Amino acid sequence: MTRELLQGHIDKYKEVMADPRTFADVRNTVLSAHKSSGPKEKVAFYSSWAENYEEDLAILDYRAPFLAAKCIASHFTGEKERAIILDVACGTGLVSGNLKKNGFCHFVGLDGSEKMLSIARKTGLYQELKQCMLCEDPLPVQDESYDVVVIVGALSIGNVPVEIIKELWQATKPGGYVCMTTRGNAGNLEYKAELESAILAMEEEKQWRRVAVDVVDEWEKAVSDHECGYISGVIYLYQKVF
Repeated sequence: MTRELLQGHIDKYKEVMADPRTFADVRNTVLSAHKSSGPKEKVAFYSSWAENYEEDLAILDYRAPFLAAKCIASHFTGEKERAIILDVACGTGLVSGNLKKNGFCHFVGLDGSEKMLSIARKTGLYQELKQCMLCEDPLPVQDESYDVVVIVGALSIGNVPVEIIKELWQATKPGGYVCMTTRGNAGNLEYKAELESAILAMEEEKQWRRVAVDVVDEWEKAVSDHECGYISGVIYLYQKVF
């Protein structure tokens, strides 16, 4: 290691130790997202958050990427090493990182924030990464191309409209899986009900079948003034009908 590189690491360490992130910092950041009204403002928010994103989610004890990957791995019946995963709203790559630990190898990522994608690119996880404004631009993928399509964190009020699930279904191979998550906190209940209604309608139309619906009590730490402890969340895993 060169003297300059070593000094860079030392300076970075001093910077982190001098100004550690606190739960209050993270809470204020998350709550500020609610002020971002439109899709472009929301993407700008996530771009500004990108550098601290993973550190902040660790402080929040945000478990969704790990739990979704575990759910997929538990029910997937094909060869994991050959499966192609579409990671929608991939952020910095947390979901694909957890899927990699569960034996999956091939990943394509989509996100609206180029800053998030630049961090995901550095992980080396993805064979392809594409910028896409969900529900504004069509998904830049071929229909029926993916063994698993996963979206974690983006299905909530103020983020991605429920209608996106039809595009997720289209991108999935017959017999492939769609994994979705949402929060169960009070502020998201109306969105959650709308999402579950849309999921059920597609199930009744025999477009997919339910594989698992896992309710998790400790999803992440609450940030709202009206809640304490942890909020809940849900993982939905569906298999596209052949």
